Amino acid sequence: MTTAQQLSFDVQLSDAARTPAERERVLADPGFGQTFTDHMISIDYTEGRGWHDARLMPYGPLTLDPATSVFHYAQELFEGLKAYRQSSGSIVAFRPYANAARFNRSAARMAMPELPEETFVESLELLVQTDRDWVPTTEGHSLYLRPFMIATQSGLGVNYPSRTYKYMVIASPAAAYFSGGVKPVSVWLSQDYTRAAPGGTGAAKCGGNYAAAFVAQRQAVENGCDQVVWLDAAEHRYVEEMGGMNLFFVYGDRLLTPALTGTLLPGITRDSLLTLAADLGLTAEEGRLSIDEWRAGCASGELTEVFACGTAAVITPVGSVKGVEGGWTIGDGGPGKLTMRFREELMGVQYGTRPDTHNWVHKIC
Repeated sequence: MTTAQQLSFDVQLSDAARTPAERERVLADPGFGQTFTDHMISIDYTEGRGWHDARLMPYGPLTLDPATSVFHYAQELFEGLKAYRQSSGSIVAFRPYANAARFNRSAARMAMPELPEETFVESLELLVQTDRDWVPTTEGHSLYLRPFMIATQSGLGVNYPSRTYKYMVIASPAAAYFSGGVKPVSVWLSQDYTRAAPGGTGAAKCGGNYAAAFVAQRQAVENGCDQVVWLDAAEHRYVEEMGGMNLFFVYGDRLLTPALTGTLLPGITRDSLLTLAADLGLTAEEGRLSIDEWRAGCASGELTEVFACGTAAVITPVGSVKGVEGGWTIGDGGPGKLTMRFREELMGVQYGTRPDTHNWVHKIC
């Protein structure tokens, strides 16, 4: 855990906050990541001085020099987590310290300064407490939180990382990530492109990973699929992850998820499901699965369900697979029973309708 640095937040409230009626219109149909709350967090970093000028301020544009390092060398990273309004009326976050730890692992890989975990969580608490009326009350909706950090030094020198940075948090009310509710998605096996290679930035949550994924996602859509599935860089045979989500494969009462080799993101939802599997009396393994094994398992009926998991979409069933060598259906093509049980259990903890036996829920207000 990063040692806490004593920072006091200056609070500047917006004089142009949306009215209750305007806010309710947004909350009635928030979409995902389309509308943002009235405030944001900003903290600056300067080499030799550390973190300073912590502020809660009105949400608004940033002013940056055209030569700012982040525009040219993509030195940036982000996180994603949610605030939930529980059945008791409390507003909570789910495992925010796990996000703080992953944020700092990403920072180390991107040659950026680590942010004290307590400061990371405090920044979330302050923003959510201030904009608490933006946390939806509709079942299944939440307030999506996006902490991020960018390199802010001006200049085109490429021989060293930036000496200045800005950490920020913005928030957006969110409905379901995939429109139409919980329904199986179709996936495209990407054999033309690679998300990450050993020694690369696959385990870091940095924007470049996602920018490099857009061309493959477009290819998936052109082939009639919802999402892309990434394969290993060396042989393009072994399954790694789906878009921005981790994958689980269900063999009766046994689960398999691709092992963390440094090329895929260590999802917090993924980690939580490995723990929940044990609670439900299931065997959960981290290993390796090839395309051929995936296809054969579905053909024999041994592989009964596949689902993806992540903060934004929670748990999403995978119904069918396509690739350059053809496609196949998983089970009957519909959501599997175990997939839906995991979804109900996890969301039950997040929304307060299931016991929080692992102390994952962090009360904000």
